[in-house]
Amino acid sequence: VEQKLFELGHHTYLLDGDNVRHGLNKDLGFSDADRIENIRRIGEMAKLFADAGLIVMSAFISPFRSDRQMVRDLVKEKEFVEVYISTPLSTCEERDPKGLYKKARSGQIKNFTGIDSDYEVPHHPEVTLNTAELNVNECVDRVISYLKQNEII
Repeated sequence: VEQKLFELGHHTYLLDGDNVRHGLNKDLGFSDADRIENIRRIGEMAKLFADAGLIVMSAFISPFRSDRQMVRDLVKEKEFVEVYISTPLSTCEERDPKGLYKKARSGQIKNFTGIDSDYEVPHHPEVTLNTAELNVNECVDRVISYLKQNEII
């Protein structure tokens, strides 16, 4: 989605677990309290970038509805688009490029979403994508279509 938005001439920034957890949020673990603080900081940072005119994409597991609502409440209407990646846990475990699910299953990682920590499914996400059924290009097209139809881009 970021690449497609760039190709369409939009200024973007992608926040994800790798670029946030290794810097700004490196002091946080995976307890419920730390997850809440992680999402709060991401939301505040995304708000600053959006205020600067960027389209900010946040690629995070945000397990609690209340946290997603907190971030939604930080920004203006239409500035928060919830994209729910509704992919079965079995598919996530099959892909597991970093071996994190395997480590969680063996007990090496505690409080891992979907394994020993809950995930609250969104009630009304703007976009839902099941990556077990859709390929990357189809997912990108659906997000871009939503943004265009809702005059966000």
